[in-house]
Amino acid sequence: MAIKKKSNNQKMVIDLDGSQGNAFVLLGTAQQILQNSRMDKDTTKVVLDEMKSGDYVNLIKTFDKYFGTIVTLETSNQEYLDAF
Repeated sequence: MAIKKKSNNQKMVIDLDGSQGNAFVLLGTAQQILQNSRMDKDTTKVVLDEMKSGDYVNLIKTFDKYFGTIVTLETSNQEYLDAF
């Protein structure tokens, strides 16, 4: 058995194939991250509007663009994998 110290910089993981992958959950998560980072309301609106400006693939690509350094998106859906 192995044990290791928890890392303080672990990324959040969202399973796109599960209930967390719902567009509304992703939008809510994005809004929460932006608010926690004390982003101004105009910037928050721009990011959320960009996420909503297309289909689901656009939404996850935009989410990854802004939050990919702190959130890992996981899926087994080949269409989503091919989009990246």
